[in-house]
Amino acid sequence: MRSSVEIFNIRTRETRVVWQTSDLFEAPNWSPDGRYLMLNSEGLIYRLALEGGAEPVKVDTGFARLCNNDHGISPDGSLIAISDKCELGKSCIYLLPSQGGAPRLMTGNLPSYWHGWSPDGQSFAYCGIRDQVFDIYSMSIEGGEERRLTFGEGRNDGPDYSADGQWIYFNSSRTGLMQIWRVRTDGSAVERITDSNYGDWFPHPSPRGDKVVFISYDPDVFDHPRDLNVRVRMMDADGGNVETLFDLFGGQGTMNSPNWSPDGDEFAFVRYEPAA
Repeated sequence: MRSSVEIFNIRTRETRVVWQTSDLFEAPNWSPDGRYLMLNSEGLIYRLALEGGAEPVKVDTGFARLCNNDHGISPDGSLIAISDKCELGKSCIYLLPSQGGAPRLMTGNLPSYWHGWSPDGQSFAYCGIRDQVFDIYSMSIEGGEERRLTFGEGRNDGPDYSADGQWIYFNSSRTGLMQIWRVRTDGSAVERITDSNYGDWFPHPSPRGDKVVFISYDPDVFDHPRDLNVRVRMMDADGGNVETLFDLFGGQGTMNSPNWSPDGDEFAFVRYEPAA
């Protein structure tokens, strides 16, 4: 087993295995109808049914065959966002029908890495690297100019929207060690949320608005590499009641993208084992 796709229930504190494979699969998104997970593997996007024991089914992404693990399904289930570098040599954000089809280029500035849908599905947040500076941006699904929300205060990455659409949570190294922060969707009122001795990455607010789940690395780990012992932690939306839910071997690919169930009771993740 290389990749174990699993689900954790925050109410019962139980974990169940959905599917295991010797291949490398990453970043499960949960469909709004609750019926499947979407993951990436070897540059392609797959749907994995949650019932029936089926194998993953490849999604038609057209020419985009170098997709990374920054992808997600729109709140109404009609679109998917992907990040792919086939067309322009650097990661670009595209939208396409959730059942597959021709990708529509959204970001003219590169590289850009998709990370979160607004609750109304009308905009999305992403990490953009401009002149080697990592910042948080948002954009309407109709396209147009990108809105810059952070301004080079360290590395800013991993944005995802709160359930009420008022905040974008993200991780930032602006105080040294990577921590979780949030900013209003208009770029105002930046707040620090975690104050930990870990490197905190990829915050994902619950659809209920009560909890945020994220990954924590040892403090000496730079960036967000794969195949390390990490912690999956959870906190209240304001940063209170931080707890470690479990440890696992993972990191990159475990839960880079939004991963909550529609009811906010569970989240999906990938656990890894060293390749043989």
